[in-house]
Amino acid sequence: MNRKEFVKNTGLATASLAMMPAMNLFAGIVNPTVRTAIIGVGLRGQNHLNLLLRRKDVDVVAICDIDDRMLTMSKSMISKSDKKMPKVYTGDPYAWKIMLEKEKLDTVIIATPWEWHKEMIIGSLQSGIKYVGTEVMLGITLQDHWDVVQEAEKHNAHVMMLENVCYRRDVMAVLNMVRQGLFGELVHLQGGYQHDLREVKFNDGEKAIGGGCEIGDKAWSEAQWRTHHSIYRNGDLYPTHGIGPVAHYININRGNRMVNLSSFSSKARGLHDHILKTCGSDHPNAKINFKLGDVVTTNIGCANGETILLQHDTNLPRPYSLGFRVQGTEGIWMDVNKSIYIEGKSPKSHQWEPQQEWLEKYDHPLWAKWSKEAEGSGHGGMDFYVIHAFIESIKRKQELPMDVYDAAAWSAITPLSELSIERGNETVEFPDFTNGKWMYRKPVFALNDEF
Repeated sequence: MNRKEFVKNTGLATASLAMMPAMNLFAGIVNPTVRTAIIGVGLRGQNHLNLLLRRKDVDVVAICDIDDRMLTMSKSMISKSDKKMPKVYTGDPYAWKIMLEKEKLDTVIIATPWEWHKEMIIGSLQSGIKYVGTEVMLGITLQDHWDVVQEAEKHNAHVMMLENVCYRRDVMAVLNMVRQGLFGELVHLQGGYQHDLREVKFNDGEKAIGGGCEIGDKAWSEAQWRTHHSIYRNGDLYPTHGIGPVAHYININRGNRMVNLSSFSSKARGLHDHILKTCGSDHPNAKINFKLGDVVTTNIGCANGETILLQHDTNLPRPYSLGFRVQGTEGIWMDVNKSIYIEGKSPKSHQWEPQQEWLEKYDHPLWAKWSKEAEGSGHGGMDFYVIHAFIESIKRKQELPMDVYDAAAWSAITPLSELSIERGNETVEFPDFTNGKWMYRKPVFALNDEF
């Protein structure tokens, strides 16, 4: 069987699974109630907290943060629920270690600044926790990623990056279409993080969004830490919104892998101009020299011949878009213009048609089943699905739909892009975190309507 036939047959087999109800595909529930803790109850951590409090199969037994304001907001949220107030760990940047020692936990969710993730993931695994959920990113350096993978393997434990865009409704409908062969054999894919974050990276110390030009200790929420990465680093600092869905489309780490990468960075103007316009040239932060280019473009080659283009664009005025493009031998979808074209099926040759009718027809079984439960869960319902998948996997004590190899591969794009730019846009080799297992592993993400 040649590669084209293999890809086609694999896609059809996966498509048949994707349309199946849960039935007996999964083992019965082993652990009916999941005892969990959250490290970091900032605004993103509170999103997760809200979803966990809504679930009858979860006990939030502990929360940990060093920001009194965030803790007060979280405790207010808990008080309004029908759940018992969890133990609160605070007062020290390493209070989370005391929490891990004292609490008997099935899982922990980490929603802290990026630079803490590796240490907290590994600390959780070493404490005996078998399931760890983490926000983006997995680590800062490439070695961080290897360290997390090796620690998860050592403890036979599971680490899931809580990448919610993989569960966006249009993204999942297109995944359903891909698996049923509507686009033919995939050739080229695009995605990214194209989101004006200027008022996230700067605020007035009171509001989380905008109102000033403060960062660090004078700021609040993400501006306390996230902006520093734009000062000292130049690369695709947030690749996972774009690469996560794309990776599922072409079975990265499960029959395919990324093999090399090259990145380019534009000049840096947006953040400096924002400070001048908002606070004037006399503001102390107007003297900062930001290293992060306003638009970072990354090209990735894959083992099965596909190309991927990612763009990181967070410092300039622009409407939000993740810039998805899925292009194969029989058609193309682009989310920016909300359009699709399938050769021989679209009404007019060489002309786009609106995507909505296609997305409704191929709505993923997960959304068809759980859309009511997802209402009001944040980010258009995506947040419900990522937490739902994480908790249901723990209850069954089974493999996560997005595992530590996925987390490492997606997140490693950041240090690799930094390296490529530093070396004059050199093409760099992409590490194989699976150590060859990608050739034999099968797709597991969203194969039915259960989670």
